[in-house]
Amino acid sequence: MAALLWDVYCRVIDNLGDAGVCWRLALNLAQRGQRVRLVIDDATPLAFMAPDRAQSAPGVEVLPWPGPDAAGDVVVEAFGCDPPPANVSAMARRTTPPLWLNLEYLSAEAYVERSHRLPSPQFSGPGVGLTKWFFYPGFTPATGGLLREPGLAAARATFDRHARLQTLGQPPLRPGEQVIALFCYDNPALPALLHELAQPGAAPTRLLLTPGPAQRQVAALWPQPPAAVQVHTLPWLTQPGFDALLWAADLNFVRGEDSLVRALWAGTPFVWQAYPQDDGAHAAKLQALVARLQLPPAVAALWRAWNGLQAPWPGLPPLAGAWTAAAQAAAATQAALPDLAAQLLAFVQAQRPAGA
Repeated sequence: MAALLWDVYCRVIDNLGDAGVCWRLALNLAQRGQRVRLVIDDATPLAFMAPDRAQSAPGVEVLPWPGPDAAGDVVVEAFGCDPPPANVSAMARRTTPPLWLNLEYLSAEAYVERSHRLPSPQFSGPGVGLTKWFFYPGFTPATGGLLREPGLAAARATFDRHARLQTLGQPPLRPGEQVIALFCYDNPALPALLHELAQPGAAPTRLLLTPGPAQRQVAALWPQPPAAVQVHTLPWLTQPGFDALLWAADLNFVRGEDSLVRALWAGTPFVWQAYPQDDGAHAAKLQALVARLQLPPAVAALWRAWNGLQAPWPGLPPLAGAWTAAAQAAAATQAALPDLAAQLLAFVQAQRPAGA
């Protein structure tokens, strides 16, 4: 497809996931020959996610909110963030209106297939006469797929775990030591996990803590970690650096949307923490993903306990065997489907007027 100009609008609400998904999307599109303007209301997270973006992503221009006066060929509003009214008016004034997409949140729930690619004609407001299309990422052929950059599988296949741990300043692993990476929200189940890791006879553990709630909670619970567990705090990592952290670990605890997808591509056991919602909507989201990934019963129980949906703490299942097999099968199943950026490109090409 010929290079088009894409405007990706992003509002950073909290917890960094909005910026993470939008940057990965912009980079994915640029890697496929597209020109991208990322309009973001708080670009601070990009300072550590993509510090070298001027050199590594020359096809992506980062603009402050509210963005450009003239609209591009394709407008993507991430997670229903609503581009400014003046920008929507500019979209409507174009001789050939841009294709307008609302990139929705990732879910394995059944409604995603029903809602994917639905049009929403605009009958009032600054965008009157335009059509907004809903585009849903997902885990089945009837959805928009997952973000997966070109060359990811090849990079994963040639990954050197020990070299990555060295770049993180880690000493050599002890015999039989397992590496656990922890990236979480505040979690009432964390004390149960730490208690299990500290039990006599438990495998030696290297616990790698990402900035934020993981480091704060563990420091409060373990002022002096037990001898069997070596605790290491990490700095903020670039997105490739975070991916490599997940590849280096034997078990990953991740949270939210972006790190869920990256843990899946790692192809190793992981536990996901859904963003907790007051109305309990995260429970259905979690259960749908457990079913979609076909997790073994013991792993499903652990996921529910980590998300406050089951008590008591069921314990960590063995990493080898059924859990690793399920993780590898899930990664292979998703890798066989078209990725999100490829599906966006195909959809745009099909919707644009001939000769446009």
